[in-house]
This record gives sequence, C-alpha cells and structure tokens, in this order.
Amino acid sequence: MCPQFIGGAGCMLKISHVSRRFGNKLAVDDVTLEIPQGQMVGVIGRSGAGKSTLLRMINRLADVSSGSISYGKVPVSTLRGQALRNWQRDCAMIFQQFNLVPRLDVITNVMLGRLNGRNPVLNLLQIFTTEEQLHALKALERLDIAATATQWAQTLSGGQQQRVAIARALMQGPKMILADEPIASLDPRNAQIVMDSLRDINAEGITVITNLHTLDTARAYCERIIGMAAGKVVFDGTPDELTSEVARTIYGADGLKEALTSTAIAPIAPRVPIATPTA
Repeated sequence: MCPQFIGGAGCMLKISHVSRRFGNKLAVDDVTLEIPQGQMVGVIGRSGAGKSTLLRMINRLADVSSGSISYGKVPVSTLRGQALRNWQRDCAMIFQQFNLVPRLDVITNVMLGRLNGRNPVLNLLQIFTTEEQLHALKALERLDIAATATQWAQTLSGGQQQRVAIARALMQGPKMILADEPIASLDPRNAQIVMDSLRDINAEGITVITNLHTLDTARAYCERIIGMAAGKVVFDGTPDELTSEVARTIYGADGLKEALTSTAIAPIAPRVPIATPTA
C-alpha cells in the first residue's frame, strides 16, 4: 500500500479504459481517469449514466468487464481475499440508503466499520474494545450526533442516519471515501450538513469522490467535476468550466432544469472577516 500521504501528495487512483457490461447493456463505457490523493470530486449525470456503477467498481462491489483500476502500486481491479478486504477498508463506501442495522444502537453501527481486520469471533459476538468504543464516540462527536449513541439506528432522522454512516466510514481509517448519492433522499438542510461533513473530511487529505444529481451542489463543494452520460465521461473540469452548454450535454435539455433544482442546497454565505479592534 502507498506510504501515508503528506500535504496532499500520495497515491494516484488510476482508472484505465474501464468498461462494465450487464448482459447486452454497457453501463460504463471505456472510462479513463486519474484522481490524485486529496481531491474532492463530484460525479454528475442523469440516472443511468453509470455513476454508481463506476463507484462500485472502484470499491470492488462490482468487477470491471474490461480495463483496470489501480491505486499507487495496488492492482485494485484484480484483488482477491484479504487484499481485497484491506482495499475495501481503505476505500470506504457511503450509500444513499445508509445501510445501517436498524435494531442496533448507533455506536455499534459505527463500530461495525472496524469489522475488516478483526477476529471473526469477536465480530460475531459484537465484542468491541474500550479503545474502539472511544474512537466511535469521537467520530460521532465530530459529526455532532454523539447524543444519539445509545439510540436504535431506526429512531434517527434520515440526515442523522447518513451522519452515522459517515462516522462508520471514518472508523475504517480510510484513505478514500466514495459517497453514492449521499444526499438524494435528504431535505436541503440535512443535505448541507452531510456535504459540509464530507468537505471537512476532505480537508484532512482524504480523497472524496461523490455522486451527485445537482449542479449547484457539485459547484459549491467539489474542486473537480466529472460529468457522465450513457456510460461515458463527457466532461472533466473545474466548476467554472461547467457551462450551461456543457450541462446540457450531460443532462440533455429536458433534464437540466431538474438537475439545477431537485435537491438544491442554499448558497453558502461567504465568510466575513472579523474586524480587529483598534486601540
């Protein structure tokens, strides 16, 4: 595995001519990308564009049909056994539907992020160390939901559940976080809280790649935006380069209005410097 990244330097995620077929359907079509350590990347496009399939192949929840994926010297697309489990620990996945265990308390759900690399017997019996419990509480505190630690996960709101899912991902000590439509089912306020959390995590040098439906969210939070249509990458650039003409290429004229408004987050107010009092 790559050495610990310093100051944003580190391993490069390389996706080389990757395709994925489901029967006769080509879900991802000859995608080539390079993503350096520490970027905040938004992947946008209409439903069925191939966004989720691309993330699932990076995490190896789905195999590539052709092409290759690597992270530094790690051949991600051919990993097996413990090496694959190690990669899925280092490349944490956050899902739209949270994937929590409803009738387990919040702190146990968070500690489940440590399952890879632990004794299987301890996992089966749900026995966690004091250190792991403290680590989980710190993750919940960071996301401002430590007060929910002893509640059943099913009692939380959608926004709270997504923050628990992010805390669980942090328990893995990941080098990369993949978020598959993390705010699609949330109201604008909770969506903003979740995106703020992902941005704060990225500020620590962790790569964040997130699928998003809306242009405004991608522009507000991501330094790099990748647009997909019909399985292909049709745009790869900065928010400023994502013009209306490019957006129509990604979404089509009939889908552009929905892409701008469906889960819109209120604009982030600029920070106003605090004046220093004069003597």
